Amino acid sequence: MIREYPDRPLVGVGAIIVEQGRVVLIKRGHPPLLGEWSIPGGMLELSETVRAAAVREAQEETGLIVEATELLGVFDRIVRDDDGRTLYHYVLIDFLCRRVAGELKASGDADDARWFTPADVHKLPLPKDTAEVIQFGFEKGN
Repeated sequence: MIREYPDRPLVGVGAIIVEQGRVVLIKRGHPPLLGEWSIPGGMLELSETVRAAAVREAQEETGLIVEATELLGVFDRIVRDDDGRTLYHYVLIDFLCRRVAGELKASGDADDARWFTPADVHKLPLPKDTAEVIQFGFEKGN
């Protein structure tokens, strides 16, 4: 799968894992968003439902087994290079998730994984749509 300069949008999923007024975020270990805090998630695989993908990606990146409950939103993420060409184009489908089992531990594509309060999240330099869906997750998950 070609992620940079794709010939079509790619489908990604995100897991907004909320528990006791906190949300899980991971520090990305690969582009795009290398080194930035983000929602756990990744690419939809062939023959996989979007909910199953969110569950799989959450476990791969955080070590948590989750249940994907409510659809929180569908977002476009289009990143252009300096020449205006489309470097990345994702359609992101984010789910509210609830932890079923496991302890938080960064793995897979994640360099770090932590629980964040709403005040912590507010201090992070997140894309506007990411911050909004996390806020929506706090509202729905509490």
